[in-house]
Amino acid sequence: MVTYKFHQYQVVGRALPTETDEHPKIYRMKLWATNEVRAKSKFWCFLKKLKKVKKSNAQMLAINEIFEENPTTIKNYGIWLRFPAKLCKRESTKQFHDSKIKFPLVFKKVRPPSRKLKTTYKATKPNLFM
Repeated sequence: MVTYKFHQYQVVGRALPTETDEHPKIYRMKLWATNEVRAKSKFWCFLKKLKKVKKSNAQMLAINEIFEENPTTIKNYGIWLRFPAKLCKRESTKQFHDSKIKFPLVFKKVRPPSRKLKTTYKATKPNLFM
């Protein structure tokens, strides 16, 4: 079984200075890749799609690997399953998170129970209230 080890990279680049634009905008991205070369490739691919900056008319300013603060503690677990169905094989993933991770809630407001909320089918947008 082959295991791929992904690293997080911070890549910084910009378009080459021209006579019309002497100080071009600097772009920074945080990417997951197996090595620096692939991180650079992803950076140029995304920059080309998002901001129309090509690699031939641009320059790479920096590429840094971002290391985890606590590499000995595990925060996320992932299980990848492959099981046979009637006609094909299905794939499934299940993720488990550390119980101490706190996710931000959009709203924390108690919804009053009413007849409107007890309908089977609603024609309104779903609320983000908890």
